[in-house]
Formats: sequence, structure tokens, C-alpha cells
Amino acid sequence: MTEYTAVTDADRRQMLEAIGVGSIEDLFADIPEALRLAQGLELDAGRSEQEVYAELRALAARNVSTEDELSFVGAGMYDTYVPALIDALITRAEFLTPYTPYQPEVSQGGLQTMFEYQTAICELTGLPVSNASVYEGPSAVAAAGYVAKHATGAHRFVVSRGVHPHAIETLRTMSHSWGMEVVEADLRQGVTELPALGDDVAAVIVAQPNFLGAVEDLAAIAAAAHDAGALCIACCDPVALSLLRSPGECGVDIAVGEGQTLGNRLDFGGPSFGFFAVTEPLIRRIPGRIAGETVDLDGRRGFTLTLQTREQHIRRERATSNICTSQALNALAGVIYLSWLGRDGFTELGELLVRRTAYARDRLAALPGIETLHDQPVFREFAVTLDAPVEAVIERCLRDGVNPGYPLGSDYPEHERGLLVAITELRSAAEIDRLATVLGDAVVAERSGSLQEARR
Repeated sequence: MTEYTAVTDADRRQMLEAIGVGSIEDLFADIPEALRLAQGLELDAGRSEQEVYAELRALAARNVSTEDELSFVGAGMYDTYVPALIDALITRAEFLTPYTPYQPEVSQGGLQTMFEYQTAICELTGLPVSNASVYEGPSAVAAAGYVAKHATGAHRFVVSRGVHPHAIETLRTMSHSWGMEVVEADLRQGVTELPALGDDVAAVIVAQPNFLGAVEDLAAIAAAAHDAGALCIACCDPVALSLLRSPGECGVDIAVGEGQTLGNRLDFGGPSFGFFAVTEPLIRRIPGRIAGETVDLDGRRGFTLTLQTREQHIRRERATSNICTSQALNALAGVIYLSWLGRDGFTELGELLVRRTAYARDRLAALPGIETLHDQPVFREFAVTLDAPVEAVIERCLRDGVNPGYPLGSDYPEHERGLLVAITELRSAAEIDRLATVLGDAVVAERSGSLQEARR
């Protein structure tokens, strides 16, 4: 270990004595033996920079990116177009390292970024208050649940099975320590079927569109939640809000979501940012921070950090958040992207996605051995059922340079042969036709193989 750190054996002994511990092993006494590494790391001898670079290049060459294959995988992260303008702006020195502004009013540029971002999210969601972003979509859902728990005092969440599985898992993990019960509402014909809510429900949580691609009746779900004395939390695809009624119009109390599709690349699944908007009565429960607009003593426009609810800034028992950073650089990319498109461009993007998704859905549904999983309206994503083993079909498609979609069976056992197909603005009609050809051939080949195996 001394080869990699500047801490000597004498330093370690001095630190152990200071904290009253006999050995480093004593620090890990509460960790079960089965979870501890019994042997050393067996690190290679040191290598030169040139050798390390060559090794990393060889490892990187084993990856396949969406630039190397034709990808129709979505399920929460999407291969979208990121204009060159975004990198040109976010890599400027004043934006490249925005972090927690401990002396916020000195950082006028950072505060203005937050303010402009909040304004864009409020316009997008139709809600009056937005924070300066959170980590990503799933943690935003869990944070929204925490707000609802405190606002209502109830002890149950009713979450649609159409919410992203990772978000449900995050909510369950966090809810365990809050003493909250998480009840799942089933999907019927692709959309949420709410059970009788009864009382003691803190929030009804639904996705718009949901994980199977279907557009939900958000207004009806919000009304049902309010009738039961609960809040309604909507986890939204931000680009879908270019065409759908905003959460605010539908009566939603908290709108959250994953912001990756707003000017952020896939980047191996992160980083990205989560957005978080609420109605005005919930403003003091919102996690993170809010930047506000003001004027200085000379009457010039300025910005100030108006509200912080995290435990580093207020009494811990009153804090509603331990969020330590707000993914400011990724959120900045999001607001630049929205500004680049403008209102008309954003609507045109939504219309383009709807047309291409409808075209892809019709093309695949016309193929033998492929049926749509549901007939609900969709936006950029839709689910189909294959009359063949999904994983085997995907393997065949990958050999032809096409990744046809996301297998649903791991998250929805009842849809063992379900495939979720995502369309972005990068997928042309010709590429959708190629998907239809490759996927159709793969399904036919696997069906034939299964029939021959059955006859044996």
C-alpha cells in the first residue's frame, strides 16, 4: 500500500492510537467475513505511461458504441443528437467546474445558470417552482416520495408498475429507512390501473409516458390521488412534454424526470441530471436549492441563492435533502439545448418523434411473429411481443449490426418475450426499415429453429 499512498506505517500507528483502535482490521469488525477480500489485490508491477495508454486503448476497443451499431435501445437512456453548440459553451472555464456555491452571491454566472434552468423546467412542467436539479431520474423519484411523506404524514406509496424499474427500486430502498410501505399498481392494456387507494397514502407515483411506452391519463390519476388525500407525482420524459399536456395542467403536485435527453450524451449511462418541480405549497420541502432573481444596490439585475433545504445549510432535523451537488454542468447542457431548439423547434422535435415511432410500430407489427404489446398511444417508445426467444433474437440482430431494443422479461416476467423499441431523432426511415428487415428475419429464423427442435 505504501507504493500508492504517502501514508507510512508510523503514520498509521499514530492515527490508530488517536482514535483508540488497535489495528486497521478492527475498523472493519462490523463487516461480515464473507464480504471481506481475503487476499491482496495482486496488482501488476508499475507500467510506463505509454504501456498503460496502449492497454486502455485495447480495452476500449472491446466496447461497441451507438456509433458502431444501429441502436433502438432506450428504457430511460436514449441515443439522441447533441448539437456542437453545447460542448462549445459548457467547456468554457466559467462553466466547466460549477460546484456547490458556498459563497453564492460571488458566483453570479453559476446562479444565473441555475435561475435560467429553473425557469425552463417550470415552463416545461407547468409548475411554478423548480429546484436547481438533482442527481438523476430515479433519485428524483425517491426524493419526491420523501417530500410527499412529510407533506401528508401518511405511510404508503402507490407506485405504478409503469414507472422505471430502477426508480421503483430506488424508492423501495429509501422507503425502508422511512418506515414507508410501497404498493405497486398493475398495468392493464399497457396503462396504470389504480387499486382502491383508501387512506394513509402519501403519494401516487406514475410515469408519463410509462416504461412500456404508453401515454397515461395523468389528469385522471391525479384526481384519484387527490380524492384519497394523497399527492400525485409524475415521472416525465421531458421531450414528451413538447406535445403532451403538462403535469401542472393535469393537476400533478410534483413532476420529476431524467434529463439525459436534453442535450446530454449516453456516456455509458451517466452522468446526467434529474429535474424536480412542485406546486407552490411544497416550495419549502423541495430538495436541493433554488436561485432567485433580484437587483443590487445600483439597480442592476442580479441573482441570489434563495432557498436551501439540505442538511449542511439548515438544522438537520428540518432538512429535506442531503444532496451535495446539483449536476449543474449537465443541467446547463439541458437549458442550452432547450434554448437552441426554442419553443417551435421543441414542438417540431416532438412531432418528428411521434411520426417516426408510429412508422416503426406499424412496420414491425406487420411482420410475422411480431405483435404490439398494447394499443395505447405512444411517444418515442413502444413494446412488441415476439413469437421467439427474445435474447436469441437480439443475438442474431447484433450479428447484423442492429441492436433491436430492450428485453422486457428481466423487469416484467409476464412479458418474457417482450421487446421495448426506442426511436430517436437520429433514427431515419431507412434505418427503421433496416430494423424491420433484420428483426423480422431473426424472428423467423428463431421460430424455425424452435420448430425443428420441437420435432426432434
